[in-house]
Amino acid sequence: MIKSSAWLCVIIFAFAAGSVQAQDFNGFYFGANVGAAYGSTDAQTTTVFSPSGYFNPTSPAAIAIAGNEQLRAGRFAGGAQAGFNHANGIWVFGVETDIGSMHLNDSASQSGLYPCCPPTGFTVQQTVNTDWLFTLRPRVGVTHGHVLFYGTGGLAVTNLNFQAKFTDNFASALETGSFIENVRGWAAGGGVEFKTSKHWSLKGEFLHLGFGNFTRTSTNLNTASGPFPTSVFTHAFDFSANAIRFGANYHF
Repeated sequence: MIKSSAWLCVIIFAFAAGSVQAQDFNGFYFGANVGAAYGSTDAQTTTVFSPSGYFNPTSPAAIAIAGNEQLRAGRFAGGAQAGFNHANGIWVFGVETDIGSMHLNDSASQSGLYPCCPPTGFTVQQTVNTDWLFTLRPRVGVTHGHVLFYGTGGLAVTNLNFQAKFTDNFASALETGSFIENVRGWAAGGGVEFKTSKHWSLKGEFLHLGFGNFTRTSTNLNTASGPFPTSVFTHAFDFSANAIRFGANYHF
């Protein structure tokens, strides 16, 4: 509902500015944007039974249930962009790059009981975090007077930090998994941009960002009785985000 209202305001504002003389979008430009981003991660922590491992045969299934978690985070986002447009009739072809903050952070924690030996149990905690976003995207659009409607899609890069921790109160078990990398994905969306003067324009834009699926395994389970490297843990997760941004550009 909020997203739809924001787009409606952009479109109404664009056409309300009809008294402004239509301008060419040709050439280089740079500017800044502010908005919000919403990240989404489906995470799964699992382990396996091993005759030489730590767990009872009934434990992995219970851990898998608790380890299935959804992480959601929304936060302010903003940054700077620069690009180049080439106009041909009513069509505009260009490329834009931007970099800015995308501080998304969320964690989830679930606990369960060991089927073999209640009331002892365990807890699975998973956290995902990003700090910034970079994109490089071609743009294709059509003009209506001084208003440009465009679609865009291309490369997206962010820093992804995923952390997982397993603990229990049976033998003080502790296992951790970690993924910290700059990851590449894709961005796709569209927007509306309109000239307010010869050198200035305002825009509203929506982007969907996809970064794929990731998996890490660990053999670092340690307990009060010692380590159990044959109790292998697998941490699987994905990451995607939506961003809505409003900005201003200066055209040379």
